[in-house]
Amino acid sequence: MSEKKLAVVTGAARGIGRAIVLELLKQGRIVAGLDINAQQLSELENIVKQAGPPSSSLQRASFTVVTRCVDITDTNKLTETLETLAVEYNGIGILVNNAGITRDKLMMQMNEEDFDKVINVNLRAAFMATIVASRSMVRNKFGRIINISSVAAVMGQAGSSNYAASKAGLIGMTKSVARELGKKNITANCIAPGFIMTEMTEVLPQAVKDGAMQVIPVKRFGTVEDVARAVAFLASDEAGYITGQVLCVDGGMAM
Repeated sequence: MSEKKLAVVTGAARGIGRAIVLELLKQGRIVAGLDINAQQLSELENIVKQAGPPSSSLQRASFTVVTRCVDITDTNKLTETLETLAVEYNGIGILVNNAGITRDKLMMQMNEEDFDKVINVNLRAAFMATIVASRSMVRNKFGRIINISSVAAVMGQAGSSNYAASKAGLIGMTKSVARELGKKNITANCIAPGFIMTEMTEVLPQAVKDGAMQVIPVKRFGTVEDVARAVAFLASDEAGYITGQVLCVDGGMAM
């Protein structure tokens, strides 16, 4: 059962990542949360501790998040962290590449550093994490790789060419991994969130929010829980015949 496999979530300390951790814990999984922010990881641990198991069927011991403070763009540190977790927990069964940043500017104003930083966090780190985790998955003949992309990858987004490129890269990488590893009982899928209310989107100008609302058929912004529930499904045994797909959790924004 996939519930017994270690799930690793990057960018786990807040927003969508935090919601994913909590949703996977509810299903009885062992979850390791990676993030660069030690203070926010501590907050995540406290939230999990205060929440406790959601039902009597889950023991408190199984409702505990393992946290690791790591800069995922440090390839050596990321590799060491994932390999150590794989040894400690008899393999990595689920990998959620969620960590992401933005450095928004119009392309003509964007410099190489703006581009490279976003690519390194959003795409290159996911590439490296997938390499390490997939070795463990191949050995155990089981794996779920879930990459958090964005509707920006599907639609494009003015002022975010670096972000859109990184998220589109995740889609291409996911489909390639799905073809390579499918015969090993490993699936790879993308989730492309639309306008989700997080700390990242709350600071956007109201005009941007109003404009987004006009193109969302369900006429509401998404929640982090909307995304987390989709991740939990793709990580489940029920989704074992789904691979190489892009699931837009966007209220119809990109259709």
